[in-house]
Amino acid sequence: MRLEWIDDILAVLDSGSLARAADKRLLTQSAFTRRVRLIEDNIGTTLFDRRRKPVSLMPGVQALELELRELSSRLHKLRHTLKTASDQAGNSLSFVCQHALTTTVSPKVVYSLTENGDASVCVRSGNQDECLLLLISKEVDFAIMYAIPDGKMPGPGNAFEARTLGSDFLLPVCAPAMRSQATDAVIPTISYPPEVFLGQVFSRMVAPRLPTGVTALPRAETALTLAMLQYSLNEIGVAWLPHSLVADPLAQGLLVRLDDVLPAQPLTINMVRLVETQSEHSEQVWQHLGDQLQIFVSSQNLPDVAKSCIESE
Repeated sequence: MRLEWIDDILAVLDSGSLARAADKRLLTQSAFTRRVRLIEDNIGTTLFDRRRKPVSLMPGVQALELELRELSSRLHKLRHTLKTASDQAGNSLSFVCQHALTTTVSPKVVYSLTENGDASVCVRSGNQDECLLLLISKEVDFAIMYAIPDGKMPGPGNAFEARTLGSDFLLPVCAPAMRSQATDAVIPTISYPPEVFLGQVFSRMVAPRLPTGVTALPRAETALTLAMLQYSLNEIGVAWLPHSLVADPLAQGLLVRLDDVLPAQPLTINMVRLVETQSEHSEQVWQHLGDQLQIFVSSQNLPDVAKSCIESE
């Protein structure tokens, strides 16, 4: 069954006659009539009731109208996809983000890369180790990951090069009902596994700066920042989350900031790739994003304690 045959049948359904269907299909009536007979000969059955004037579809064919329209729509979409696939192949690329950045930053990256309508983008998500493995295996063109400013934690290594896209802030937050517990000697928290990047940031950069005599007592542990956000909203504990992820809940009053009493940590948002010769398209993307995409959390929106942390970095 050819797509143009389906569209011919639908044209008769829509117009009510062979003559008007011929006009709709930009054919003469004689040419359209010949094509109708060709359709019937190939299918091996009568589709049109020629006993009626004007000629119309057989009732059984009319009953298939919905199925024919759905099939026509799918085939038109498939034809368009096949037609554009080869054109886009040269402009397709893949990148991976750390989980939190997939939610907050990847939409900006995808928009920047596809706003002209001539690129196809595949986005993947993982922890930092998974991002680096995808780069090494060349399953992605680049990665977007967090880092600590001034190299105060080990970076990905000499096999990679990085370009800074902007900054963020690992901020202690909790539901308003838990605000008073943030000054207790034992603070209920939601923690990251020690092996993931943000878990290492907490243990190396945040935990040593907790107020004297304060102990963080994990009530739950997860590597997924979106899950941690939901746990915070459900009053399970205090969480250290990227400011970019919690900006809306904070503005809505669903969460409160605790960086006036608990330490926060500046983060850098880096774009990372392998140190090797790149294709012309990959190089253009790298330069475009580095020049055009800048993501910053303004220190004007942070409490004085947080500002001092930024300035000290």
